[in-house]
Amino acid sequence: MDIPKVYDSPLPAFTHWFIFIYILGYLTIFRNWNKKHKSEASSCLMTLAHGTPALILSIFSIQQSQNNTLQLDFTSPNTPFQNLVLEYSIAYFLMDLVRYVVLIPTDVLFISDHLATLYVLTTCRYLFEHGAVAILGILILGERTTTCQNTWSLVGSGRLTQLRLLLCLTS
Repeated sequence: MDIPKVYDSPLPAFTHWFIFIYILGYLTIFRNWNKKHKSEASSCLMTLAHGTPALILSIFSIQQSQNNTLQLDFTSPNTPFQNLVLEYSIAYFLMDLVRYVVLIPTDVLFISDHLATLYVLTTCRYLFEHGAVAILGILILGERTTTCQNTWSLVGSGRLTQLRLLLCLTS
């Protein structure tokens, strides 16, 4: 079992992708929002860029690797496609963890959740190289509501920001 080389992995590219998404949201899309809501909205945007693609890619990677999707083999070695999905998710959780540690260091629950998730994803990908079917199955269950929840959060933050802007303009 060799340790993957950095240049063999799309993890750095995926990490840069999530940094780009966050900065795009913060500096462009939500630039007129107040600082707190701008940060939260940018995080929602980054989560949207992870959740829906991860859900779809996880479903396809499991279907591709299994002969019978009614009886999954949880002990099978990871396929290259499954490793790609795992690395995409590792990059997201890593960047969201950095955001929490820097901007909301008191949110111990989310930081602990992200650390535990990163531990599971990285050991499945790099240490054991088995178990992606089970991990991606859990990822499917976790990400199935992400699009709705983050869209709801963005709409709620947007309305609050617009209301505050309206109150400032009328006073």
